[in-house]
Amino acid sequence: MITLDTLVLASGGESGEFHAPSLADFFPPAIWFEGTIFEITRLQLAQFLATAVILVILVAVTRRAAVVPGRFQNVIELILDFVRVQIVESTMGRERGKKYIGMITTIFITVLAFNLTSIVPGLNLSVNSRIGVPMLLALWVFFSYWAAGIKRLGFWGYIKTNLFPPGVPFFVYPILAPIELLQLLIVRPGSLLIRLLANMVAGHITLALCYLATNYLLLYASVSLKAFGGLTFVAGIAMTLFEVFVAALQAYIFALLAAAYINMSLEDEH
Repeated sequence: MITLDTLVLASGGESGEFHAPSLADFFPPAIWFEGTIFEITRLQLAQFLATAVILVILVAVTRRAAVVPGRFQNVIELILDFVRVQIVESTMGRERGKKYIGMITTIFITVLAFNLTSIVPGLNLSVNSRIGVPMLLALWVFFSYWAAGIKRLGFWGYIKTNLFPPGVPFFVYPILAPIELLQLLIVRPGSLLIRLLANMVAGHITLALCYLATNYLLLYASVSLKAFGGLTFVAGIAMTLFEVFVAALQAYIFALLAAAYINMSLEDEH
C-alpha cells in the first residue's frame, strides 16, 4: 500500500522535508502585542471575529425583524426554533425548559460558530481546539445543573438524592455513592469538554494533513507524484465538508447534553 510517508520519502522535493501538523499548530505565534498581557494570536483573533459575527447577525435580525420574515430572518428563526423544540423542549418539556432556552441557545450558537472557524481561510483553527472555551462552557453547565438541583432540594437534599437514590439495597451504597459523586463532579462536565475538544483537534489535524500534503506534493514532489497531490486536495475538500457536519453535530450534542444534565437535576428520580 502506498502511504503518504512513502510518497514524501520518494519525492525529490526542493523543501527536502514534509512538515506534518503537530500540537504546535494549536499554539500559534502572536500577531500583535507579543509578550504582553494583551497578546493576540490567531486563535484569539478567531474568537473575536466569531463573536463579532454572532452579535452582528443577531442584532441585525432583531432590529429588522418583520412579521413576514425574509430569507435571512427565516434561517435565523429556523436555528432558534430547532434549539427550542428539538433540544430544549424535547429534553426538558415546554414549561420546565422555558427558563433555560436562552442558555442552551447561547451554548449551541457559540459552539457552532467557534467550531466553524476551523474552515475559515486565514484562521484555519477552531476556537474549541484549545481547552479554554470548552472548559468554560462545561463549567457553565456544571454550575447550572448544581444550582438547579440545590434550588429544588437544598444542598444536602440534592447530594442525598443523587448519591443515595431510593430503592437501592443498603449494601450497594458504599459502591454507588462514590460513582455518582464522580459523575456529578467529573463525568458530566468531562463528557462535554473532552468530546468537543477531541473532535475539533482531530478535525484540524486531518484538514491540515490533507492541505499540507497537497501543497508539498504539487509544489515540491517529482512529476510522477504530482497526481497524488490532486487526490489529497479532493480529500481535503471532502474533509472540509465533513468538518462542517461535525461542527454542527458537536454543537447539537453539547447543547443536548447540557439540557439533559440540567433536566436530571430537576427530576424527582434520576
